[in-house]
Amino acid sequence: MTTALGLDWLLDPSLAPDAGDALLEPFYTAASYDQLALPFCADCGIPKDLDQHICDDCGSARTSWRTVESSGTVHSVTVMHRLEPGLVRTDAPYPILDVELASGHRLIMTTRDRTDVAFGIGDPVAIGFRRLGGVAVPAAVPLPAPAHESTAHPISEEPS
Repeated sequence: MTTALGLDWLLDPSLAPDAGDALLEPFYTAASYDQLALPFCADCGIPKDLDQHICDDCGSARTSWRTVESSGTVHSVTVMHRLEPGLVRTDAPYPILDVELASGHRLIMTTRDRTDVAFGIGDPVAIGFRRLGGVAVPAAVPLPAPAHESTAHPISEEPS
């Protein structure tokens, strides 16, 4: 979500990643079309980290990028209370999620939109995109979960 001025809800545009970075160009190009493309070993097919050159499984240095399903589950969550004036635009705590994707990859992200609810471990999420300084970056979007399965709770200013 962007504000009326087209600014990201969380970060100053000066913190935008370099979408022209040769290593991550396929990632940012796909994101500009609201698609999630991630690296896989070109020889054995296992998921690779975004900056991983050598496959952990077969030792290949070849990488193929594929568009993957934009969904996953929360592996862990942290509520960030530290605010950096001039860099972080919000004045409230915000969630940082470690999301395990259906593809087998894991990405660290925040939410697409400002929220006052933290996600719980195991909660389902879709991956949407925020625009930061003109660069699309992945961001979590909550998916409905049965009430008895969700561990989400309100973000509070004070620990309980």
